[in-house]
Amino acid sequence: MHLHPVDSPLAAVVLGHGAGGGVESPDLVGAATAARSAGLTVALAEQPYRVAGRRSPAPANQLDAAWVSVIEQLDLHVPVIVGGRSAGARVACRTADQVGAVAVLCLAFPVHPPGRPEKSRLAELDAVTVPTLVVQGERDPFGMPPPGPNRTVVPIPGTHSFKSSAAVEAVVSDWLVHLIRTV
Repeated sequence: MHLHPVDSPLAAVVLGHGAGGGVESPDLVGAATAARSAGLTVALAEQPYRVAGRRSPAPANQLDAAWVSVIEQLDLHVPVIVGGRSAGARVACRTADQVGAVAVLCLAFPVHPPGRPEKSRLAELDAVTVPTLVVQGERDPFGMPPPGPNRTVVPIPGTHSFKSSAAVEAVVSDWLVHLIRTV
């Protein structure tokens, strides 16, 4: 866990990484910067398989259990926004209700495997009932989710991997300004 507290936080953002990367990805860095600038504590969670040095993610139920455990151990006494990039966004969506999240932030949500739209994962995103922001590369081979109830989708230049944190930071910053007024 990489914890970046702020004095008198309005809320906290807990973000998880994608299947093949760590918490240093440009989109997570941009989202974390936006959150800290908005007065939110940031926690960047590394899944146990990454901490153990493995490259392949554990099964979904293990990822979800580790995520829930981490959030419970953080014992944050402020509203919590959960999220992450790609696989981390899927974990956040699947567990948002269980951890009492007030919002979900998805960076590069993998709607389906590349070239396999019949293998949709949209149900995970559709199940989220709290305000949700999806920041998606406009040419993402994993698909573009549609807007939905409580869901804002913002396409930005790029594919599934964002090269710059600036675009993500700007979008997340705007969303957080409006979200913080309601939590």
